[in-house]
Amino acid sequence: MIDVCLLGTGGMMPLPDRWLTSMVARYNGSSLLIDCGEGTQIAMKENGISCKPIDVMCFTHYHADHISGLPGMLLSMGNADRTEPVTMIGPKGLERVVNALRVIAPDIPFEVKFIELNNDFESFKINGYLLEAFKVKHGVPCYGYTMKVERKGKFNLENAMALGIDKCYWNKLQNGIEVEVDGKLYTPEMVLGEERKGLKLTYCTDTRPTASITENAKDADLFICEGMYGGNDKDDKAKENKHMTMNEAANIAKAANVKEMWLTHYSPSLPKPQEYKAEIRKIFPNTKVAKDGRSVTLVFED
Repeated sequence: MIDVCLLGTGGMMPLPDRWLTSMVARYNGSSLLIDCGEGTQIAMKENGISCKPIDVMCFTHYHADHISGLPGMLLSMGNADRTEPVTMIGPKGLERVVNALRVIAPDIPFEVKFIELNNDFESFKINGYLLEAFKVKHGVPCYGYTMKVERKGKFNLENAMALGIDKCYWNKLQNGIEVEVDGKLYTPEMVLGEERKGLKLTYCTDTRPTASITENAKDADLFICEGMYGGNDKDDKAKENKHMTMNEAANIAKAANVKEMWLTHYSPSLPKPQEYKAEIRKIFPNTKVAKDGRSVTLVFED
């Protein structure tokens, strides 16, 4: 299962009741943070989430509202006695940007590793899940992210016993490892059924609608997408600033056949995004106009 918390839903600047856009996903003792605007560490505390387990940080892009909270976050992690390395992923220039911000947070007790994105699509196996980065369309290089937890087929006990495989090898086979016993090779396919549906979370913000978003969000259990502006009368402004309207986000969710969409990254000029809920749901019914702290646990179907 994946525990998801949308820490903040604001764009451009934090407001008294709205932190800047950021999300944390927790899986199997590991925490993945996407974006870290001003106040992110406070939002985590408000939601009872520790910053110490964060081992991967992803950045969509390097505008201040998505990364200016990083120095404070690193210091908080250090004060929580974290010593394990932290991996940071983001568009080209990541190491330069982070090291510049760390001028005010130079001393932390853990190593920072950098993965800079250069291609339209890149994927990584990390901490037991698959992380995919895909390029979107903003005023600066910007990426969306998908987190996938794959699920192997069920272990077929009858097959294992019929093949005479000793119980001590079952765990290895179940985890995709081939086993050779007395010159005979046993493969996972011999004892596992078809791969089952896993879990998929896609996060995307600060972009115009693109085919890459629809493709990468396809069949997601949860799609978190920016809804910077409400109403069709803001189409021109969204195009000019390379952002999305809520209606555009809903059309992507519909085309991608996602299970559920949460809107985020609202303009400071949008004090009551809930007012657009009925209109958006005409396009994609399972839309949540999210507020700070919205959480869910994604679980396997069976």
